[in-house]
Amino acid sequence: MNKGTAKKRTKRISAKPFKIIVEKHADGYVAYPLGLKGVVVGEGDTYEQTMADVKSAIRFHIETFGKHVLDVESPVLEAFVAEAEISG
Repeated sequence: MNKGTAKKRTKRISAKPFKIIVEKHADGYVAYPLGLKGVVVGEGDTYEQTMADVKSAIRFHIETFGKHVLDVESPVLEAFVAEAEISG
């Protein structure tokens, strides 16, 4: 690399898999990751738009608050959807 062409270094987040809950509603989709400190939500009219939005929101959250938001005490191993009747 010569003096006139110094490359700009950008901060990159190493790839980390996230479990993401995606909900389908009558007016679109909502998605949020599990195992991340703080609240992060994505939304969109389609599944693809929603996934792109939540990924962008995760990147922004980590860049804004730092990588310590990834340090969770007990990472999510699996996620389930359960249904229960509650009587009152």
